[in-house]
Amino acid sequence: MKAIPLILSIFCCSTALSAPRALPEDSLPADSRLDALKDLNGYFPFQPPASPADWTIQSARIRHDLKVAVGLFPEPVRHPLNSVIHGRIDGGDFTAEKVYFETRPGYLLTGTLYRPKNITGKIPGVLCPHGHWNEARFYDCGETKAAQLIKQGAEKHIESARNHIQSRCVGLARLGCTVLQYDMIGYCDNDQISYELAHRFSKQRPEMISEKNWGLYSPQAESHLQSIMMLQTWNSIRAIDFLQSLPEVDPGRIAVTGASGGGTQTFALSALDPRVTVSMPAVMVGTAMQGGCTCENASLMRIKEGNVAFAALFAPRPMGLTTANDWTKEMATKGFPEIRKTYQTLGAPSMVTLHDRTEFDHNYNLPSRQAMYRWFNSHLGINKPEPDKERPHRRLTEKDLSVFDKNHPKPAGGKEFERRLLASLADESSARIANDPDIARRGWKSILGSNLKDTGEVQWQLTGKIDKGSYLEMPGLQNNTTLGQQVPVIWLYPKNWKSEAAIFLSPQGKSGLYDNDGTPLPEVQALLREGVSVCGIDLFLQGEFLRKDVPLLQTRRVKNPREAACYTLGYNRPLFAHRVQDILSTIRMIQDDTHGAKKISLVGLKGSGHWAAAAHFLAGKAIHRAAIESSDFKFIKINDIRHPDLMPGASKYGGMKGLLNLAHRKAWNVDANGLPEWLK
Repeated sequence: MKAIPLILSIFCCSTALSAPRALPEDSLPADSRLDALKDLNGYFPFQPPASPADWTIQSARIRHDLKVAVGLFPEPVRHPLNSVIHGRIDGGDFTAEKVYFETRPGYLLTGTLYRPKNITGKIPGVLCPHGHWNEARFYDCGETKAAQLIKQGAEKHIESARNHIQSRCVGLARLGCTVLQYDMIGYCDNDQISYELAHRFSKQRPEMISEKNWGLYSPQAESHLQSIMMLQTWNSIRAIDFLQSLPEVDPGRIAVTGASGGGTQTFALSALDPRVTVSMPAVMVGTAMQGGCTCENASLMRIKEGNVAFAALFAPRPMGLTTANDWTKEMATKGFPEIRKTYQTLGAPSMVTLHDRTEFDHNYNLPSRQAMYRWFNSHLGINKPEPDKERPHRRLTEKDLSVFDKNHPKPAGGKEFERRLLASLADESSARIANDPDIARRGWKSILGSNLKDTGEVQWQLTGKIDKGSYLEMPGLQNNTTLGQQVPVIWLYPKNWKSEAAIFLSPQGKSGLYDNDGTPLPEVQALLREGVSVCGIDLFLQGEFLRKDVPLLQTRRVKNPREAACYTLGYNRPLFAHRVQDILSTIRMIQDDTHGAKKISLVGLKGSGHWAAAAHFLAGKAIHRAAIESSDFKFIKINDIRHPDLMPGASKYGGMKGLLNLAHRKAWNVDANGLPEWLK
């Protein structure tokens, strides 16, 4: 598209009356954001780095954005674990013990601790998250299914086949590792938050939507980036703390391996916690389906990257991967070559391997476990002969493994516990952020996902011009050719222009420049009298983006019927962030215009102050002056996960007040001081 300068032969123009539309009636902008939403079943390729230096920058960005999305920036306080180990079971050459400890005060992580029977010196510690198998730690597929697996070559011993999760832990203990097999939220003994809530949530709970006493999946939880994904990842981090507290565990040899949902926990923990030295996520890393459970998703998590990129963050440390006849079946040609290239770029090609066994369905079966034993044996420095020889063992049952009894009572759970847990997490992060503005600054930049430097090329396309006497009315299109975004705008250009421009935001889009009688608002007229050109914008899904001139009340969502924001906002930018990007594009368009303004003002009045505050923060020195009216807007008051202004993380990082405090130049506070002189 050919760029048309913003300032054209201003006196050679039509004087005919024209409505301030940039497009013909019934036409929508040619904007890629109007395409179908992306969901967890999309395609998620990974672009490997060209050099180690590139990877340093790329991996830092991906890791930081992931940490923000899963709610761990900043990390919660690491309170005492208060661990309890009891009920030792002698397995002959290994032992199994019941264990629980506090990952948050009053919130217990439960599991089974497997150890070699005879320990000499320091040994590796291994975490084994289990994934979505029925009853998980207590799993039993039954004799009939076990016999079928043996016949298929997927298993060898009947008891191992009946519970492959337990078999993995026993095998690792026999290899010479201390192993913690811990419960996912809602599974087995870990039910302070229920299985139905953690893994089967489907409908919003009105009683858990509140400014002060909210629950999971609520708009308030989203505004604080609180999710099951957050809690499970934090549980995994604290599980490493527990392992490293054991006297026999070598803190420098920590491994993690899990399959399916346990694979998600494996790559997430491995990406975020540098203490993991060897990793093996099974049947989860790929460019296809990214994880269907609410426990594997979080708002903002996969907008830019997917599971392959998250797994690659472990480079150049040793990582093994497995595939099956599931969503990972194309990993050998889509995903693994890019991970392998990353390792090669970092000079560590032998530190990554793929166990590609797509003849088997979704699994962590004996061939996969054997590949894991060999990998861990080598890279954990165990170096035993025949590490992949798995021997029979007595399968332990729920009665053997359940951690609670009359001497070890079960803790309270339920809605009140859930509310207290989320409140304590929010209070801690708020206190930490209040003492360190850089956390808020980095948090806001991550959740908004844009900046002026990377806004791209923005071209102006004039579609009309009307002489209004002292000023020109010029509708047109703002084309961000880099991002594939097209935004209708209107410029009011005074004939006594003094090289200054003002961006005037409104809930009504560019129509908000006008009063009911069609004349510019008094504030706009004040700017025009001073020789300041004024730009009105139809931010994304305002004005000409809508078929009917009715404000948008609810945002789109993906086809998944479950009412969890993460299924939509985990893969698509929030509308609030899109609108802030549009403002940055306008700023860039003004800066790049051949007759560009020397000074840019930003005005956000009457319901548009929150967009202005975010853009003002991101634009930095580009904004000469700003007038912002918050009108008592608070992100925490939003009570609908489809509200147009829902911005995950906004309340966590200080809300409107936080944004205003972070701006390079302090904005004029319209609420406190009324209009500034330049708008009167």
